[in-house]
Amino acid sequence: MTDLAWLSVADAAALLRAKKLSPVEYAQALIARAERHDRQYNAYLRPTPELALADARRAEAEILRGEWRGPFHGVPYGLKDIVDVAGLPTTAHSKILRDNVAAADAAVTQRLRAAGGVLMGKLSTHEFAIGGPSFDLPWPPARNPWNRDRFCGGSSSGSGAATAAGFVPAAIGTDTGGSIRNPAAKCGVVGMKPTYGLVSRRGVLPLSFSLDHVGPLTRTVRDNALMLDLIAGYDAGDPASANRAAGGHAAQLGRDIRGVRVGLLRHFYTRDTQADPEVAEAIEAFARQLAGLGAELREVATAPLAEYAACNRTILVSEAFAVHEKWMRERPQDYGALARERLMAGAFVRAADYVNATRLRRKLAAEFHALFAEVDVVLTASSMDPACRIDDPEALEYTYGRQSRAPFNLTGSPALSVPAGFDANGMPLAVQLVGKPFSEALLYRVAHAYEQATPWVGQHPELA
Repeated sequence: MTDLAWLSVADAAALLRAKKLSPVEYAQALIARAERHDRQYNAYLRPTPELALADARRAEAEILRGEWRGPFHGVPYGLKDIVDVAGLPTTAHSKILRDNVAAADAAVTQRLRAAGGVLMGKLSTHEFAIGGPSFDLPWPPARNPWNRDRFCGGSSSGSGAATAAGFVPAAIGTDTGGSIRNPAAKCGVVGMKPTYGLVSRRGVLPLSFSLDHVGPLTRTVRDNALMLDLIAGYDAGDPASANRAAGGHAAQLGRDIRGVRVGLLRHFYTRDTQADPEVAEAIEAFARQLAGLGAELREVATAPLAEYAACNRTILVSEAFAVHEKWMRERPQDYGALARERLMAGAFVRAADYVNATRLRRKLAAEFHALFAEVDVVLTASSMDPACRIDDPEALEYTYGRQSRAPFNLTGSPALSVPAGFDANGMPLAVQLVGKPFSEALLYRVAHAYEQATPWVGQHPELA
């Protein structure tokens, strides 16, 4: 069971295709693992073992007939519970949608089903992807597999926790101000916020129409690229969907990074916000490793982090309140305290402030994109701090905003959280790689080169 828990998607695919591993055996092992351990971590909001075994049996029959669908055929995965699956509740971890049953699959669900994936269940989130970690909701918050007393990041909390814990090799999350990259960083896995519009958001509960992204969390860079290949692509049902050819995100893996120009965006974590010393040193060590592999390092600068953060916050809370206004007026008592407080902030943003924020957004995006005339990839912080205790409201409030992920929801840039070691308490550390729009393959190439040169990918938490 333990060995199967740590299989990568790529390695599992090779075994499944060669008929050396049964999709049913694989699913059963991960179901048993979650049943044994998840009561301590709450990664699943709704496990679906019967559906998983039905998917696995179907995949096994197809593989035995020689009907191979590709590298996700027979592979287990989980979905953040704001992503629709026909016939299953999509609750957004909220009392308000406790009985909301999806009528159709989300676009990303359709793509994973078509690839032969095995759905293991719906994963915990912060309430409506904004309010958490909260203890006043119908279900408890997810916890960190490296230490259950620590925060596992959010809002794709269950996606990060389930992947790190070996319950699934891959999961889907969403990211509006860092909500894929935060749990990836806190749980020591790989998380990609793709270019805005690359992955359809149809069938995903919105938080902020112009900032929302859907993307994969996995334990390895290769798996992340393979999963993005499956879920990316044009969808006429999403008005923001990018009409361009998809795929090829794993095409550069294994190529060296000699001559790749890496811009170190240092002022985000040294001057604008002073990162925890261990986080800062992990970023510097990452940069030194890239230089040792042949990358060309140079320091770059852009607008202050606070300017990005204020712009993102103004747009996010305005659009989020627009989504929730009816419920906020009719059922405010049915929200958890954190979600209610964060959503209510949008009621007090003036129209002029929202319009000016959208104008500033264009300026900030143009300025940031101009950096790529001089560099190929930008390296900076993701979280400024390792995971704090989940039951310490003051620490959570302090650390939650200390991040440099939100700028890249504004710019729409692809941004990848990459594991970069551990702090003195054994909690994961991470960095963030950012590229120009639709440069995901290059980000994966750089991250993969680092991953292959360091030992972190082979280290896993010991579960309670």
